[in-house]
Amino acid sequence: MFVRILTIVLIEWLLFATPAHAVQSLQFGTAVPMTKKGTSTFYVPVGFDGVAGNELMVDTGSDYVTINQTTLDALKARGKVDYVKQVGGVMADGSDVNVSIYRIANLSIGCCCIVHDVEAAVFEGTDRQILGLSALKKVAPFALSLDPAHLMLSDCKAQSADLAKN
Repeated sequence: MFVRILTIVLIEWLLFATPAHAVQSLQFGTAVPMTKKGTSTFYVPVGFDGVAGNELMVDTGSDYVTINQTTLDALKARGKVDYVKQVGGVMADGSDVNVSIYRIANLSIGCCCIVHDVEAAVFEGTDRQILGLSALKKVAPFALSLDPAHLMLSDCKAQSADLAKN
């Protein structure tokens, strides 16, 4: 009984007395700074197989990474995307939609987290790009830290020199 109480006290001390950033660094290997835009929307820098300069909104309610037509065209021109399938879905407003799904071989979140073989949806007529679960589940467990604003990731692959050159 004494050992159990001592264990509970120790766990509580570790959780509440240890600074949050120390706990986060123990649980997650990579912290990607997020930029807040608007009300409760956060964005992270993302590169698609060498196509840099993208900011994606972090959305844990989206099944797929979502890219716009401009990004798709850039990936097609470089031979860095493969068509996978067509899926049907229901939008937040209740409307039905058919969406093309593509496979992107390498997606980099922030400077250092490489995710392989990510499925991405392409919606007609939208510029917003989304970092959804098709990428986030590959770096799980993950967490959002709001102060400071960071996306905390696990199981990241280091960026190779070849990928950095593209």
